[in-house]
Amino acid sequence: MNVAPRLSWFAFAVLVAVTCARFSPAQAGAFDSLFGARTGRMPSLEGGTGWVNAPPVTREALRGKVVLVDFWTYSCINCLRTLPYVKAWADKYKDAGLVVIGVHTPEFGFERDNANVRKAVHHLDIGFPVVADGERRIWKAFGTQAWPTMVLVDAKGQEHSRQVGEGAYEDTERTIQRLLREAGGTKVPEGLVAPQGLGTQAAPGRERARSGETYLGAAQSHGFRATAGRLTAGAAGPFTPARNLSVNEWTLEGAWSVEAERVCLRQGSGRIAHKFSARDLHLVLGPAMDGEAIAMRVLLDGKAPAGDRGFDVDAQGRGTADVHRLYQLVRRSTSAGEQLFEIEFAKPGVCAYAFTFG
Repeated sequence: MNVAPRLSWFAFAVLVAVTCARFSPAQAGAFDSLFGARTGRMPSLEGGTGWVNAPPVTREALRGKVVLVDFWTYSCINCLRTLPYVKAWADKYKDAGLVVIGVHTPEFGFERDNANVRKAVHHLDIGFPVVADGERRIWKAFGTQAWPTMVLVDAKGQEHSRQVGEGAYEDTERTIQRLLREAGGTKVPEGLVAPQGLGTQAAPGRERARSGETYLGAAQSHGFRATAGRLTAGAAGPFTPARNLSVNEWTLEGAWSVEAERVCLRQGSGRIAHKFSARDLHLVLGPAMDGEAIAMRVLLDGKAPAGDRGFDVDAQGRGTADVHRLYQLVRRSTSAGEQLFEIEFAKPGVCAYAFTFG
């Protein structure tokens, strides 16, 4: 039964935001102040652990400018799918007075490393200033609750509005144009951008995925099943996989050690399996030791993915995990139906954090 028409418009907006945003675990239940206008002076950008693409930017340097502050983290699929729009706006309106500043606030431990943030900014071809918010001081100063969050600040330094989660791109861009004109801009570009993201930055499918974000670490995991082995922090396997998985269940095979936010293959070969229903499947993973490259192979219902391969593997399902990031492993033509995803590692030294879908 379709219950969406019975929801109030506000409740429906909250449902959309929850679907298209990634909430901080400590704030996942806090939905106040997600939408619309806010009042007050823009908080300081001080408190970061480093800057990329520019020296530190102060509030004083932003006087008279319209500012878009984008809270993101590089392993978040919702952030990555928003990025093509943020980059396009930064380029389109830079001469009209818009300043875009990325605030990279980490979710996982590896995202707190400034060197990893610099690599990610370079890999994603981001040209605007990015401040590493490794201690979440800027996140807290702005009262941010989820990734991504875009905050628009007018030329007087007052916060105008914020958008939480993916979507509302047309409204956001029209607000940018209006704020630039109100600031005295006479050559504000018209029209709307229409970027086409690739790989992990590609727009989600039109059909809503039945599978949702699945953490693999003990602190937040759900849907795990195994014939032998417990998913508790400090456990070290070995794991014997469950034979038959229902949709949104997953399992491990091999000598995996379990930590709060990840599982790591410590000895021999290993496998992760997940029964999912979505167009796209992504997995946050990387080598346990920097500089290593771990070969992986993806299977769908026991076969090579062929035309349903993701951006980061070939038609045979083969790829390499050489840095900690989000990998797109499956890109099907439809969200309909269920399939068994498997990822195999022939040798130890890989850590996996979370599945996301689209």
